[in-house]
Amino acid sequence: MTEPETREDPELLSRLAAGDRDALAELFAFHRDRLRRMVDFRLHPRLSRRIDPDDVLQDAYLDAVQRIDSYRQQEDPSCHLWLRLIVGQTLTDLHRRHLGAKMRSANQEVPLSRLAGPAMSSDAMTYHLSGGLTSPSGAAARNEASDLLRAALDEMDEIDREVLILRHLEELSNTEVARILDLQPSAASNRYVRALTRLKGFLQNRAGGD
Repeated sequence: MTEPETREDPELLSRLAAGDRDALAELFAFHRDRLRRMVDFRLHPRLSRRIDPDDVLQDAYLDAVQRIDSYRQQEDPSCHLWLRLIVGQTLTDLHRRHLGAKMRSANQEVPLSRLAGPAMSSDAMTYHLSGGLTSPSGAAARNEASDLLRAALDEMDEIDREVLILRHLEELSNTEVARILDLQPSAASNRYVRALTRLKGFLQNRAGGD
């Protein structure tokens, strides 16, 4: 997987650190597509039918305006990761407000403060990761493949599952994944390779090597 182009304008970052709201608006627009992907994948299916992801982003942007001074307090200069944190907190608040006690983190061993947003269930991961599955045998074969993928995800380590989400669904770079999960880049890369290897091995064993 290639590293996405996320180079931020140093001048805009300097202005943001000084509290410039126009710079914030430009940087938010620059990262909007990536933040939208995050919302699309992490918004609970029950909420996605009645909450527009663009409304989530609008709420997050307004929150970022109110918290603009917190950017310069970040150890990491990445505006994207700062914005992602705010969007994740917005999502978490939405889930708690609308789902209440029914909201359950799919990865309870991974603190939400590290993920910056609700974790994804195996069902949700399977739905998004299996979107490209095709087979000449039709729907039955695709359903079987989805069941295998779901079972494989259920047996994976929570952090490894999250690495797959961040890399494949949110399309973050290895460096960004390492920062979000508080890992060394080499450790994040190793977890990614290990997750893919285990996933492939599990699927091959269950599918008889096909």
